[in-house]
Amino acid sequence: MLNTLSSDALDTLFRTARTQNGWREKAVTDEQLQALYDLAKFGPTSMNTSPARFVFLRTPEAKARLLPALAPGNINKMRSAPVCVIVAYDRRFYSHLPELFPHRADAHAIFEDNEDLIESTAFRNGTLQGAYLILAARALGLDCGPMSGFDTKKINDEFFPEGDVRVNFLCNLGYGDPGKVLARLPRLVFDEVCTLL
Repeated sequence: MLNTLSSDALDTLFRTARTQNGWREKAVTDEQLQALYDLAKFGPTSMNTSPARFVFLRTPEAKARLLPALAPGNINKMRSAPVCVIVAYDRRFYSHLPELFPHRADAHAIFEDNEDLIESTAFRNGTLQGAYLILAARALGLDCGPMSGFDTKKINDEFFPEGDVRVNFLCNLGYGDPGKVLARLPRLVFDEVCTLL
């Protein structure tokens, strides 16, 4: 881990990357989505729990199922994006721990019947995986438009009726329209948010 990314690469991932509000008419392929996941899956999660679940909405019919749950300001953003990802988390992630965390044979038992631990672990690590997905998309040349502004219950009822998987946030993917990007907003500086002890 001695290599540092180039300044251009850091720009791509962070400094010049922007949240997209509009999209060019350029398709994102299924192969790109596979490559995206195959990169994002390597981001760390506690005990390798990997609770994130991704539903890639690519067709008008799939997107239509999401429309009733969206805040009005998000409807056109989602419709015009080549792909909208429902970033969700699986509350029964621990059933995969015998495979994902074989170092401890009873790892799944830590979570059984502990609803608070299940929820906090699934949500926290699923959120991390959603962030890894954004960074992986940027690294592969895609733009991102993460979104809140939706009815959680409606999405869960429509896409995850079994109840174990729950939506976290949405993220549009594609090739952004530079003319629809808002001006860069300020960020807090180091001394405002960081403490050195």
